[in-house]
Amino acid sequence: MSQPPRRRLLSAAAGVSVLALTLSGLALGTSSSSAATPHDATSRQCLQSVGAGPTSGFRQRVFAAASKTFGVPVPVLLGVSYMESRWDDHGAAPSTSGGYGPMHLTDISVEVAGQAKGDGSFVSSDGPDSLHTASIAATLTKLDPARLKSEAAANICGGAAVLASYQRDLDKVTGSGSSTAGWYDAVKSYSGATTAADAVVFADRVFATIRSGQTRITNDGQRMQLTAQPGLAAPATQESRDAAKAKVKRTKTLVDCPTSLSCEWIPAPYEQYGATPAEYGNHDVADRPNNLDIDYIVIHNTEASYPTTLQLVQDPTYVSWNYSLRSSDGHIAQHLEAKDVGHHSGNWYFNMHSIGLEHEGFAAQGATWYTEAMYA
Repeated sequence: MSQPPRRRLLSAAAGVSVLALTLSGLALGTSSSSAATPHDATSRQCLQSVGAGPTSGFRQRVFAAASKTFGVPVPVLLGVSYMESRWDDHGAAPSTSGGYGPMHLTDISVEVAGQAKGDGSFVSSDGPDSLHTASIAATLTKLDPARLKSEAAANICGGAAVLASYQRDLDKVTGSGSSTAGWYDAVKSYSGATTAADAVVFADRVFATIRSGQTRITNDGQRMQLTAQPGLAAPATQESRDAAKAKVKRTKTLVDCPTSLSCEWIPAPYEQYGATPAEYGNHDVADRPNNLDIDYIVIHNTEASYPTTLQLVQDPTYVSWNYSLRSSDGHIAQHLEAKDVGHHSGNWYFNMHSIGLEHEGFAAQGATWYTEAMYA
């Protein structure tokens, strides 16, 4: 039986979806050219320099124009954009982490967010302070934020301007012909990750994508190609070494997670919180699959920031799930061993026979898609 596209499938799970586990990998590529550009370049210049050609190749040409205008190598732009959005355009609809367009320019101002119960209840939530790159892009490019968030070409130009500003802040060389390897730290900055180790994970994924190359047709029919650079190596920074050590260390803990991912163990409590036997939370100890089969994956959108999600799962009076996934960089926290039963689906049968995944998603109004980092 044919399967729907995975992005459409997971976005349909913004409430509660019960899915058989199907995950796919990723990849990415294109070449760079030209010299450094002035710091005061605008998106108008970027858009005006897009060359003529077939309609299906317009987005590829926009990346080339953005590279030339703002001095960012094309492979860097394509690699970052693929890891954020797979080069897709969702119009004015934000991702669940408040990002817009192929470059995932962010604009978060959340007034309300749910508690992951799926019952429509809401509490206040501030969301991460770092997710405001649309405003940064507007300042850099002189374009209206609304256009940067709704128009794919402007979004790409804006994202290039932000990346270039990070590179300059690091006192590193810019220019469309500059070394791709020299942009590793700027890519880490673009991730918006809250820890150095997670920024490294994001940058490593971008560089792995550039090394392997990628070709695809986007959701709106644009033909995109990132030519592989098999010899590209990420710098062996101290943060990279620390992240590698953390992966080795965590294999000695309860974390059940592929070593290629950034994961940690944050246990959900199993403790008495009231006077009656029923007041015991927030999950059930079991011995799956010896006494219960595990047949499903239950996917929620939390409608809360990642910090709020972690606070909730550590509350013995609340509910529980197996994994929380952070949208901005794909970082994962495990809360329950697979053998135990979480309280997450609103249906006891599915609780007993499923693993629960909570995806960070706090841009509740109008969010329709997830970042590629989260899929990875």
